[in-house]
Amino acid sequence: MPLFCLIGRDGPRGLELRKQHRGAHLENMQPLEDAGRLRYAGPLLADDGVPCGSVIVFEADDLASAREFAASDPYVTGAVFADWEVLATRQVFPQAG
Repeated sequence: MPLFCLIGRDGPRGLELRKQHRGAHLENMQPLEDAGRLRYAGPLLADDGVPCGSVIVFEADDLASAREFAASDPYVTGAVFADWEVLATRQVFPQAG
């Protein structure tokens, strides 16, 4: 299944809004986790260790589906992210055994 990476960078109120939307964001990701399609998810950290964005690597049928999923995420709809993008990627390491 193709892999995609959502990269979102927080806006000026990101930390405040992140706290408000975290529960809904995690709930939105649960179906990916349940289906075994979530490969990695975590915050981007500023030099001081404070979250300043997110990286999510997940499987989807195609780029359009991946972008549709990302557009529905509460961190996107709740304006946590000032900007975000979804890119196709391919796993090279670690190599599948």
